[in-house]
Amino acid sequence: MAAATKVPASYAPIDEAPPPPIARPRVVIVATAFASAGCIMFFAGLIGIYLTERATVLGDSGTWLPDKSNFPLTQPNVMLLALLCSSVMVQWAVDAIRRDDRPQAFMALGLTLVFGLAVVNMAAYLFAVLNVDIATKSLVPVLVYTIAGAHILMLVGAMIFTGLMAFRALGGQFTSRQHDGVSAAAMFWHAQVVVFVFIWYAIYITK
Repeated sequence: MAAATKVPASYAPIDEAPPPPIARPRVVIVATAFASAGCIMFFAGLIGIYLTERATVLGDSGTWLPDKSNFPLTQPNVMLLALLCSSVMVQWAVDAIRRDDRPQAFMALGLTLVFGLAVVNMAAYLFAVLNVDIATKSLVPVLVYTIAGAHILMLVGAMIFTGLMAFRALGGQFTSRQHDGVSAAAMFWHAQVVVFVFIWYAIYITK
């Protein structure tokens, strides 16, 4: 009589459900969270320096902005509106990829990048009309261009990050079960939007 075949212990009986898939470590999410927090702290320090210097100068002379300088509100307001819309778009992309709605995800990611390009274009025009000479002895040009320029670099980084995740999504690497890359890109995008909100209020509104 033939011996009965021994079933390996690792195999589940046919009448039982298979074990759930092993959860992948969310390395991209954690790394992006640390990067976003670091960027926010960096800008908090720069804006803190700007506000401190402005308070000191206003207390001594009562004049902070250099002569003939122009700090318009139209361009910063348009940039803020575009960034808020882009934040909605990138979150729409996350929701769509969670529902495996790939056409909507691609559309949302594309619109996010379009809004980002619009902000970069408006920032270039804003720098042209500020009429703040970097060669003056005042700290205003140095601080304004440093803070605003650093934010543009952060925005460009967010656009590159989002573009890479969109390319990976186009290749089918993200689904409803695994969407950590798109979620991480959205997190960093939201972080740079929050940074600009503080810049908009501290520099362009209160001046």
